[in-house]
Amino acid sequence: GFISHSPLRRIKSVKLLKFADDTTVIGLIQDGDESAYRQEIEQLSLWCSHNNLELNTLKTVEMTVDFRRKPPALTPLTIMNSTVAAVDSFKFLGTNISQDLKWDIHIDSFVKKAQQRLYFLRQLKKFILPEALMTQFYSAVIESVLKSDIRRLQRTVRTAERITGVHLPNLQDLYISRVKKRAGNIIQDPSHPRHNL
Repeated sequence: GFISHSPLRRIKSVKLLKFADDTTVIGLIQDGDESAYRQEIEQLSLWCSHNNLELNTLKTVEMTVDFRRKPPALTPLTIMNSTVAAVDSFKFLGTNISQDLKWDIHIDSFVKKAQQRLYFLRQLKKFILPEALMTQFYSAVIESVLKSDIRRLQRTVRTAERITGVHLPNLQDLYISRVKKRAGNIIQDPSHPRHNL
């Protein structure tokens, strides 16, 4: 594992996450004090240098999450005399994380992947394949892309169940209850454009 036995000094406001050859540093910056975060980056850089590991600064990015209306501009991060690119989103262990911590970019990437596979479904239709075969293709190649993310999210629910000791609704039940609640609100609101439906 990458820097699995790093002697880096632990700072409570900074977390170091390691997976295979991928390392992520998460820093909580309060009152504009970035010193702990920048110190951790410096320590990581030095440790890698002393242990003959090369940090690829071209693949290194920095993302700031700040929900204030006018967040102050932070000084660009520099590693080994290279300025790290500031990004609005990045991919972390297969999940697209955005600056606003919303799921739009992640969902868009899955939709794009599924839509790309629709091309093959259209090609099969041109060859006048039976509906049953096209449905099988959809289930195996397109639906599987969508389900893989649902399974990952469902595992989070199961983990929460183990932590709380309480049975929690699965995502499908949660989705249905939210849709029913939303529909109920529309029915109760005469000013809503879909009220009559």
